[in-house]
Amino acid sequence: MAVVFKKHTPNLVVSDINRSLAFYRDLLGFSVIVTVPDAAPYVFTLLQRDGLDLFLNDAAAAIQEHGSDHVAVGKSGVTIYFDVQDIHALVQSLKDRVPVVAPLEKKFYGVTEFSVTDPDGYLVTFAERLD
Repeated sequence: MAVVFKKHTPNLVVSDINRSLAFYRDLLGFSVIVTVPDAAPYVFTLLQRDGLDLFLNDAAAAIQEHGSDHVAVGKSGVTIYFDVQDIHALVQSLKDRVPVVAPLEKKFYGVTEFSVTDPDGYLVTFAERLD
């Protein structure tokens, strides 16, 4: 039997889950599906939007579980890239609410995209092929 990869879920280590929830839930429209524990303060959340999953993990809990050599917050080199529909509406809704680090621009590889940073410094890029 061949190995099959069935799903990919970004798992972000964050310094403050409540602050990250405000970004991903309140600004980007993700819904909270699961929290651990059931009531705050949380060490983990599962968020979903339009069939996409996103995990948020508390940095202190992740370090306790995996050790500080294996856990990084924010500017770790990992970025998140979302293909979206109606990028113009999205950039309008976010441009005055979050740091835009790359403005809306049609790229040479055929997509129109822009990038923001989340509260921990993760680079989040949104793209749409408008051909």
